[in-house]
Amino acid sequence: MSGRVRIINLEEGFPTRDQTYQKLEVALARARKDGIAVLKLIHGYGSSGAGGVLRFAVRGFLRQRKERGELSVFVNGESFSSFDARSKELFAKVPELVLDSDLGRGNKGITLVLL
Repeated sequence: MSGRVRIINLEEGFPTRDQTYQKLEVALARARKDGIAVLKLIHGYGSSGAGGVLRFAVRGFLRQRKERGELSVFVNGESFSSFDARSKELFAKVPELVLDSDLGRGNKGITLVLL
């Protein structure tokens, strides 16, 4: 992956929702400062059949930031494909994302963010 994509594992350390929000704020600020174009967030998907709290929390957080104009677009992992319009926006900014291992795999445990 290029230096224009940064991967952030939000699951690491089993954080609370509030800790995850704090980690996201820091990650977004640092990415902007460092000139990162895309963040790939790993938040998990609630594989035990229950949960998925971080997935919903992260996507709600991103939705609010997008509405405020603080980020351009975000793509749920399950939508990340060569055919998705929002994914194409990511490819236009960072063409090497077409080689990402999660492309077209329907991975509910990630979300990609175009800054």
